[in-house]
Amino acid sequence: MSMKNPFEGKELWFAVGSQDLYGEETLRQVGVQAADIAKSLNDSGRIPVKLVLKPTLKDSDSILNFMVDASSNPACIGVVAWMHTFSPAKMWIRGLEKLRKPLLQLNTQHHVEIPWDTIDMDFMNLNQSAHGDREFGYILTRLGIPRKIVVGHYTDPEVADKIGVWARACAGWDAANNMKVCRWGDNMRDVAVTEGDKTEAERVFGVSVNTWPVNELVDHVNAVTDDQVKDLIEDYKSSYEVAPELLDSRYDSLVVAAREELGMRAMMEEVGATAAVDNFQDLGGLRQLPGVGAQRLMADGYGFSAEGDWKTSVLIRIGNVMGYGLKGGCSLMEDYSYNFVPGHEEIMGAHMLEVSPTLLTEGRPRLEIHPLSIGDREDPVRLVFTATPCTDAVVVSLADVRERFRLVMNVVDVVEPGGSLAKLPVARALWKPRPSLKVSAECWLRAGAAHHTCMTTTVGREAWEDFARMAGVELAVIDESTEPRRFEADLRAAELYHRLDNRH
Repeated sequence: MSMKNPFEGKELWFAVGSQDLYGEETLRQVGVQAADIAKSLNDSGRIPVKLVLKPTLKDSDSILNFMVDASSNPACIGVVAWMHTFSPAKMWIRGLEKLRKPLLQLNTQHHVEIPWDTIDMDFMNLNQSAHGDREFGYILTRLGIPRKIVVGHYTDPEVADKIGVWARACAGWDAANNMKVCRWGDNMRDVAVTEGDKTEAERVFGVSVNTWPVNELVDHVNAVTDDQVKDLIEDYKSSYEVAPELLDSRYDSLVVAAREELGMRAMMEEVGATAAVDNFQDLGGLRQLPGVGAQRLMADGYGFSAEGDWKTSVLIRIGNVMGYGLKGGCSLMEDYSYNFVPGHEEIMGAHMLEVSPTLLTEGRPRLEIHPLSIGDREDPVRLVFTATPCTDAVVVSLADVRERFRLVMNVVDVVEPGGSLAKLPVARALWKPRPSLKVSAECWLRAGAAHHTCMTTTVGREAWEDFARMAGVELAVIDESTEPRRFEADLRAAELYHRLDNRH
């Protein structure tokens, strides 16, 4: 199975601002040039959803109707606004206050170079985006409306790239607002970071998080047919290097793992869930703690996390949507061990079983079976591999900090291990955190970020920055320029800001 394209049927609406002052000929040219820009951006191949040009907005009523329509249309996941001419900002107020979709302010113009020898007042009246976008920017700031700002000529690939990243974040935001998380059981006993305010999560992110009895999942597992199991095992054999014992003496264990995967998929489809969570302390009639099934769910675009940690499951679903179609992957990750060797200061992450094989972009995972000392169940089947090295990956955590949420992100480089890891029977990744292990760890601890994270090797920091802006939540970034004292001061300032901010 593969992930359904999350961009299919989705659109960005292109709002072009002007006014009636300039006359019909000028407005006709506004429409023609706006169409040129929309076509160029769509033809660039850098934006994963279609940019749909709407009629030029010239007055308060048309702007209001546009914003109401954009906010209520499920196909529209974001609005790109550009002021071709001067568009008086007071007439945008009513509409902007009704907008409920992410907004990007595009500061561009139709011409590349000023026509030095021919420029006249007719040209100036038509081509005054530098003027109009400042008026629009003022009202957005005055109204406190968050938005991404992209500046540059529309033919510049960097402009299309930035719009494309933002479009991916819009798709992630759309996915969050339409997400159901299926929790099988509660969270791990006495653990703090896996707890969270599910009601507040639905208010802020649109995510619906609910619990189903584990034995309801068991019913779905028991309903799986033998033919379904055989077909899935053939898929395992064609996709992975399967340990010989799983096709011989331990074949029954492989059958159990396949049944559990099929049961999880069936139940999630039945309840309409795009993310799920289990807990090794509450397995009911399950014979194994799900391993390969959980890994493959993430590989197919679902969110998944362990120990009842629904927040990380949510992040993984969002990361999967934002990174759709890009090389790399998105996975549950957990910090396990430091390497303090000078010059090789690194973090090794893994989990008991659940790391997505999408982090391996070269070679094939190996399907194996090994004992597991927790869960009190049969030996679970899991995929074993080491994540492929890459630069500019991120690990992201979502933490409750009393009355609100905080996203914490560390920019990292995934690297090769210093040895074989031959005796480690789980999937894993090794990374060098920026700016260093010591600074990264200190700041991560200072921010109260969790030990469970979402690792994305597809989209990097910009997409998550855009997503945090859409959600209106704090984002604390640890990167190559981070300094602990400044980071601590920034956390204190952010705490004051977000407590005073009444949007959430």
